[in-house]
Amino acid sequence: MRIGVFTALWGRFSFEEALDKAVAAGVSAVEIGVGGYPGNPHCPVDELLADLGKRRAWLQAIHDRGLILSALSVHNNPLHPNPAVARKADEEIRKAVRLAQLLEVPVVNGFSGLPGGAPGDTMPNWITCPWPPDFLQALDYQWNQVAIPYWQEAGRFIADHGVRFAFEMHPGMLVYNVETLLRLREAVGPMLGCNFDPSHLFWNGVDPVAAIRRLGDAIFHMHGKDVYVDRLNVAVNGCNDAKPYDRIPQRSWTFRTIGYGHDAKVWKDIVSALRMVGYDYVISIEHEDALMSSDEGLRKAVALLKEACIVEGAGEMFWA
Repeated sequence: MRIGVFTALWGRFSFEEALDKAVAAGVSAVEIGVGGYPGNPHCPVDELLADLGKRRAWLQAIHDRGLILSALSVHNNPLHPNPAVARKADEEIRKAVRLAQLLEVPVVNGFSGLPGGAPGDTMPNWITCPWPPDFLQALDYQWNQVAIPYWQEAGRFIADHGVRFAFEMHPGMLVYNVETLLRLREAVGPMLGCNFDPSHLFWNGVDPVAAIRRLGDAIFHMHGKDVYVDRLNVAVNGCNDAKPYDRIPQRSWTFRTIGYGHDAKVWKDIVSALRMVGYDYVISIEHEDALMSSDEGLRKAVALLKEACIVEGAGEMFWA
């Protein structure tokens, strides 16, 4: 298993400066944003789509440093009720898929998106309970009239280009847990799977090991990110929390560097579960810790993952 980094944390640096920082951090893989919320500061998508020579040079800069490109990432909302927003997101996804095929990158990471609650809405609507009964009507609309038809068509495009699309199960998106991910995958096909990020699951009470065991070969990629759950605030207000991320003392949960939300034993259990289901690819560190610098956060995350990761093949069971 490789340790990687999502280069979005170095958006103010050039592409080659970001690669040099990745090497200095001791990782061996990079995940690079190609649109959506992370933007594409390190990937001139249109230029690379149009020019074989530029693609080769761009990839060579990665490979010359001993790195691999683990995934392209395009986190956006192709189901947005604003047609212009949805259209732009769809175009970004299709460009990412085409570029992944040309670069021979096996996976594109992103979100499922989130529709409005009914035709004519102007804003997405994330529904988390079944009552009042309007919510069930809205969910039926979101799934059966918007999400499944869109992803069935997009899924054919993804499969035709020989890549896979990995949903990050994220609050505020239609796919936000194991059940919703598998529901969409069953409706569309095996080209859709998971970019497994335990940080979004911990705060909602999910055991990542149990989630990994249930997802199995639907895991295509993984984000390394932790979260601190503030039990005192949860005891008062529960886990759902819409307060801004910078109000850390008042929030129920806060993204943290690996090891500052859950200890090494938890991460060793996660790595062991991944190996058990056959995942042996990349853990791509996503730094979003407001309490420490990106350099320190990445350094500490790499150190803990080097302790937790299993890098050699399993030995013979000589004792059995």
